[in-house]
Amino acid sequence: MSAGPARAPAYVGRFAPSPTGPLHAGSLVAALASWLDARSHGGRWLVRIEDVDTPRCVAGMDAVILGQLAACGLEPDAPPCWQSTRGDVYAQALQTLIDTGAAYPCDCTRREIDEALAAQGVVHERFAERIYPGTCRPRPDGTGGPRGRSRVAWRLRAGGVVDWDDRRLGPQQQDVASAVGDFVLRRADGVWAYQLAVVVDDAAQGVTDVVRGEDLADNTARQILLQSALGLPTPHYLHTPLVRGADGHKLSKQNGAAPLELGDATHAVGALQSAGSVLGLPAISATAPAAWLAAARPAWHGIMRGFATRSTS
Repeated sequence: MSAGPARAPAYVGRFAPSPTGPLHAGSLVAALASWLDARSHGGRWLVRIEDVDTPRCVAGMDAVILGQLAACGLEPDAPPCWQSTRGDVYAQALQTLIDTGAAYPCDCTRREIDEALAAQGVVHERFAERIYPGTCRPRPDGTGGPRGRSRVAWRLRAGGVVDWDDRRLGPQQQDVASAVGDFVLRRADGVWAYQLAVVVDDAAQGVTDVVRGEDLADNTARQILLQSALGLPTPHYLHTPLVRGADGHKLSKQNGAAPLELGDATHAVGALQSAGSVLGLPAISATAPAAWLAAARPAWHGIMRGFATRSTS
């Protein structure tokens, strides 16, 4: 008796805010898109608090963010997960990469990296990726490696061109070695890097579709490399448009983005409508978040159908 075709895993999406400040207009766009995409697929929507970078986190901000999501009618289908409780899991993943030779220790300082890049004629620009020059990467002739300092970071050996298809942006490609270099998995101060934590957690939570801001599209190739190195599945990716400030840069907590005003249902609906307009949703007349979201779901489905048609034409 032959087995039937394997069933595709049920859709699982997530929104993963960092508790470094309250949600603003830009972060609501990503939250709304991920919620709508999960609902339009009849799937589950999870919230993960990405508080792994503890020095930057603000006490109590996780509760503020969860309250903001609730005010907008964006309720997760399971209790939130906190990255700060999952250090042992990240340590196991790192050990796997060390054991297979995929990860190595590095004790370069940022200044030393900049000096090495400058020696190669590369000047680091603001907001640009600092491409690791491979100073500590062990070489076949036995040279390279850290200098013997007490604190080391751990980096992944990056190599090869990564291709993937973004559901909105279309076919994507990145040569991680030349665009980023060997990237950090755990910092010298012991803080787990975003790249490792997000890959391990997406797999652990069964995430099938990652919907997030376009500014994170550049991370995708690194995460696919890590997924491959750890034997983990690769989700589908969709990167949403960004809300930009007056200076043209992405609206963020770092450049003073104002917190969402969600004092009552009218304010919440207004915030949802603003986020929806960035995503291409039409104006929706509603007096409560639940009604607005109910009307937005079929509109989102139509937008996604348009992306799918465009990618196959």
